[in-house]
Amino acid sequence: MTSVLGWISQYGYLGLFGMLMFGIAGLPIPDETLLVLSGVLVAQGRLTAWITFLTAFAGSACGISLSYFLGRSVASPLLLRYGSYVHVTPEDLETTHRWFRRMGNWILTFGYFIPGVRHFTALVAGMSKLEFPIFAGFAYLGAVIWISTFLSIGYFVGDRWHSVVSALHRYMLVGALVAAAAAALMWWVRGQRRRD
Repeated sequence: MTSVLGWISQYGYLGLFGMLMFGIAGLPIPDETLLVLSGVLVAQGRLTAWITFLTAFAGSACGISLSYFLGRSVASPLLLRYGSYVHVTPEDLETTHRWFRRMGNWILTFGYFIPGVRHFTALVAGMSKLEFPIFAGFAYLGAVIWISTFLSIGYFVGDRWHSVVSALHRYMLVGALVAAAAAALMWWVRGQRRRD
């Protein structure tokens, strides 16, 4: 956490942008901690609220879009070519695409609140060739809600941010485990239906 604060102190808004972009794209950067600390710095008058928000949004939007385009331009061709080795067919990708169109879009919005999920859903959306305007609408809305939430937490908790961040990480870990278990269950049920 000290290193995160050091980055913001040294590089300011540019540091915030870069860390969020690479964190959202999948690098192990504590994004929520970064936003909470930024909210604390806004409350202290060391950062300007609207510039902090716009910088955080730009970093998040670039990071999630990078994951989407990696899924679309790198992972999707690889799966089409080698997917049979891991039991993924073009029909599976088309099924995923249709699922995103029906209900998966909201996972792009609220997946931000589960570490790892936001990056994974963007990759899957890209691999399934979900249309970019649809992806962007739901993913960028999620960025706005996520950023507003954690900047506000930092702004209002102030010096108590250490304990708040620790509690948030515990709850988010539980959320990630529940999401992983639900995904595994859905995958298993789908496999069972195919066998029947």
